[in-house]
Amino acid sequence: MARNPETSSAKFSEQHPLLFGVLLIILAVALFTGAMAFFRGVGGKSKPLSGDKIGLCKIEGMITDAREVTDFLAELRADESVKGVLLRIDSPGGSVAPSQELYQAVQELAKVKPVVVSMGTAAASGGYYAAAPATLIVANPGSITGSIGVRAEYVNVQGLLEKLGLKTDLMASGKMKAAGSPTQPLTPEQRAYLMALIMDLHQQFVADVASARGLPIEVVAKLADGRALTGRQALEVKLVDKLGGQELAMTTLREMVKLDAKAPVIEGPEKKLPLIPRLLGASLSTLVQALGQDARSAASTGPDGLSLQYRQ
Repeated sequence: MARNPETSSAKFSEQHPLLFGVLLIILAVALFTGAMAFFRGVGGKSKPLSGDKIGLCKIEGMITDAREVTDFLAELRADESVKGVLLRIDSPGGSVAPSQELYQAVQELAKVKPVVVSMGTAAASGGYYAAAPATLIVANPGSITGSIGVRAEYVNVQGLLEKLGLKTDLMASGKMKAAGSPTQPLTPEQRAYLMALIMDLHQQFVADVASARGLPIEVVAKLADGRALTGRQALEVKLVDKLGGQELAMTTLREMVKLDAKAPVIEGPEKKLPLIPRLLGASLSTLVQALGQDARSAASTGPDGLSLQYRQ
């Protein structure tokens, strides 16, 4: 005998009233948000801001992928109506290459228009690397910055595997290819090899900071033992130029480019999220961002899983 769909639906709603209610709420939110997005799209995109502008670029969280930020900085550099850029940094650092890409992007931007950095809670290690080439660096007295150095994370699980009765056989094309494997101890030769990589990256960091800040490399080298500094301490050793918050940094930038508070601000980069998180609300979007960042962080490793980072 064929089942009546309406009877089946009624039974489901009666048997699972809570789940049925949650599904209805999710569907309603998705439909409402989707409809709003549709009508905004039908209305057309907002017209570009006219006249001279200020750019506001944010670098937030762990630095694992610089592309969104570097693309936005390139847009601001090419836009002649953007007279200056405020770079707001709130980051403890991150992977080596993306930090260097940010440095290069800020350096190129600062060649054609003023760039003022505003440091939030932290702009340390890779976060400071990105800030160094700016025209002016403003930090809160309590901002954590500096931390110039490179660190490598190496986890050895050989003892745990032995307790579980597991054994691994590692085959490699060369004696250095296995360096950093979590199932094998480092040999003295491998340790020296990895330290040479770390020190080369460290020297690049020191040289770039010295060049960007106009400081003798010997002075920066003395500070580059990994120590973190407060904004006030960083001012004393000339790693930052001024103490204050984002409002002071923006006021300073406006004075530099001779624009008043009425000048429009272009802010970015836009966070690109999948459609479903956008429909279901900010809390789910935040979760997806966090999961995506964790995945990118796990992927940003050096040779054979050894993580090399400019990180506080």
